[in-house]
Amino acid sequence: MARYTRRDALRKLGWCAAALAAGPRRLAAAGGRSPSRPNIIVILVDDMGFSDIGCYGGEIATPHLDRLAARGIRFTQFYNTGRCCPTRASLLTGLYSHQAGVGHMTGDSGLPGYVGHLNEQCVTLGEVMQTAGYFTIMTGKWHVGARDPAWWPSRRGFDRTYACPEGGGFYFQVKKGRSIVRNGKVIHDANHPLPEGWYSTDAWTDEAIGYIDEAVKGRKPFFVYLAHNAPHFPLQAPPADIERYRRRYLAGWDQLRRSRYGDQVESGLIEKRWALSPRDDGITPWDDVDAKRRDRMDHIMAIYAATVECMDKSVGRLVQALEQRGVLENTLLLFLSDNGGNAESGPWGRAQGKGPLGSAASSVFCGKSWANAENTPFRYYKHYVHEGGIATPLIAHWPAGIPKDRHGAFERQPGHLIDIMATCVDLAGATYPKTFKAQEITPMQGVSLAPAFQGKALGRTEPIYWEHEGNRAIRLGKWKLVARGAGGDWELYRMDADRSELHNLADQHPERVKEMADKWETFARKAHMLPWPWKGKYAAKKGKKE
Repeated sequence: MARYTRRDALRKLGWCAAALAAGPRRLAAAGGRSPSRPNIIVILVDDMGFSDIGCYGGEIATPHLDRLAARGIRFTQFYNTGRCCPTRASLLTGLYSHQAGVGHMTGDSGLPGYVGHLNEQCVTLGEVMQTAGYFTIMTGKWHVGARDPAWWPSRRGFDRTYACPEGGGFYFQVKKGRSIVRNGKVIHDANHPLPEGWYSTDAWTDEAIGYIDEAVKGRKPFFVYLAHNAPHFPLQAPPADIERYRRRYLAGWDQLRRSRYGDQVESGLIEKRWALSPRDDGITPWDDVDAKRRDRMDHIMAIYAATVECMDKSVGRLVQALEQRGVLENTLLLFLSDNGGNAESGPWGRAQGKGPLGSAASSVFCGKSWANAENTPFRYYKHYVHEGGIATPLIAHWPAGIPKDRHGAFERQPGHLIDIMATCVDLAGATYPKTFKAQEITPMQGVSLAPAFQGKALGRTEPIYWEHEGNRAIRLGKWKLVARGAGGDWELYRMDADRSELHNLADQHPERVKEMADKWETFARKAHMLPWPWKGKYAAKKGKKE
């Protein structure tokens, strides 16, 4: 069997080392760009919690991301949708995911907000950036429509693609029901295995670098959407990386949460008055866990940590490639996660397989107990729209566009995925279309993040909204109204004083609850969040059912 190496992507393009050694000055000039027209790279990771990386309080080795944060800015209140498919739809289109047709996953529920693929009333970042003259690249996990090739990234605005249309779920070898597609052609699936040594986290990055070289050679600015499946289950990483983390987690999840919380407070990422949320229901105190199970849980978390570290290494390799090609200075890098840590598989996680844990022959899930730590200091997880489900790191790094006096700064204005399209349109000098391919296009919903790079106000005038599986929320200034489940009652939190969502003020402010619930319902009907396919009542108004 052939062996995959990190140079394979470049060799396929016919590049030699001499061509890539033209020097930073020459390659920078080849792009012909000014700081007002940066290259843009969006890196999205999968199922990573708010506190996992070093610069957000974590102990996992992420020096490359930490370096980007130290030379850029960190958003402290940036939000996703709480789940992978909706997040991808929102990020790609600048709309709330239901407006783009992906209110849930990829099944068609027969409702406008839940068709399971990007609809024709939206445009993607690729399509918009193409119109502005950018060379557009997509590698990694697509997961916003796979059944019809017309839904694939090569048909939704990306000049070069190396992607899995169906989603992730593998690291070393394609699993049944998944495929890898290069520029619209299936090149690997369960019947056409990958070469020995292939690892998704490396491959997505290496292929992106190869395509960036095409853009540089063609003297075009580039837009890259690099969507990792790491650290989504089934967790898999090279054995040596896993071994480095073995026995580091024997102190347990309770101590890990306290340690991460302390680091977050000390760094200024979060305010001390935001208390660490209690250990979630159903999680056993670490002191009550027996030695055998402690070893098993340590092994699970070691695999997770190794998967995150491998992702960080790939980011470092990408940054190094940009530096070598002389284009890092005027490249905006945005790094974020698609949802909070994942509690699926219950408090004890999963550690199964015919081969060593963490190998291609294993199936490992972190589970609820570690996910509670991954989302420190918040409550709940992926699927939910309490902070633990929707809060993500967002690192922005752009040497030519972020002043040095902002390097290492925290940006505390709330932001959302819908803002990424607006940011790209703003910085690229693009025009967001009213119609596209004879279809009327839903107006973009977000605001540009570019003012925040300069330390200025974003100028947001509208609330931020969420809905997923009946979980729903609205953020209006310092207030957040949130409900758990289709029949859940509204809870009200003052986010400047209690972002951990520990003190429900709904009973003290019934008029505010009603006002915000009405706003949510009005928008939800307009944006196709309602009607929804979930069982259970919608409780915004007494007696109201869906």
